[in-house]
Amino acid sequence: MISTSHFILFFGAALLMALTPGPNMIYLISRSLCQGRAAGVMSWFGVVLGFTVHMCSAALGLTALFMAVPLGYEILKIAGAIYLLWLAWQALRPGARSPFETRELAPQSPRKLFTMGLLTSILNPKVAIFYLSVLPQFITPESGSVLGQSLLLGSTQVAIGATVNLLVTLSAAGISQWFASNRFWMRLQNQLMGMVLGALAVRLLFQQRTPA
Repeated sequence: MISTSHFILFFGAALLMALTPGPNMIYLISRSLCQGRAAGVMSWFGVVLGFTVHMCSAALGLTALFMAVPLGYEILKIAGAIYLLWLAWQALRPGARSPFETRELAPQSPRKLFTMGLLTSILNPKVAIFYLSVLPQFITPESGSVLGQSLLLGSTQVAIGATVNLLVTLSAAGISQWFASNRFWMRLQNQLMGMVLGALAVRLLFQQRTPA
C-alpha cells in the first residue's frame, strides 16, 4: 500500500491545510464566540460530516480518474495550485483579516447549527481542492488499490481536520483574545500561512504524476 515516507508527508500536508484558516475555521470560531462552546461543537459535528462526504466522493471519483482520464487529473492539479495561490494572496494582501477576529452572528437552534456546519464544510472549496488536487499526489496506482489508498488517506485527513477544528472551537475565545492583544502575531500568522500556501502551490504545479 502506501509507503511510510509518503504517509508522513501526506500527514504533514493534511495538518498544514487543517491549520490554514478557511471557511470552516472562521465559521466555528465565530459561532463559538457569539453563541458559546456548545453551539460551536454542534456546528463542528456538521463540519466533520461534510469532511466525510468529501472523502467518500473523492475516493470513488479518483479511482475512475486515475484509471481513465490522465488529462483530467492534470487539469485538477493546475486548478488546485491556482486556488492555493489565491489563498496565499488572501493571507498576504494588505489589510487581510485574521479568522481569529470576532464576527457577529445571530443565535441559531442546534439543528440549524448542525446544518450550517455541514453546508459550510460541503461548500468549502479548500476541502474540495485538497481532495481533488493535493491528495492524488500521494496515491501511487502501482502500490495497490487506488480506492483503498484514497480511503486511508481520506480518513487520515478527516481525523486531522476534525481534531484541529475541535481544538480551535473549544479554545476560540482564548485564541481570539490573545491575537486581539498581540496584533504583531496576528499579522505574522497571516504571512506565514501565505508563504507556506504559496510553497505548496508551487510544489503541486511541478510535481509529476507517477505513471501507472
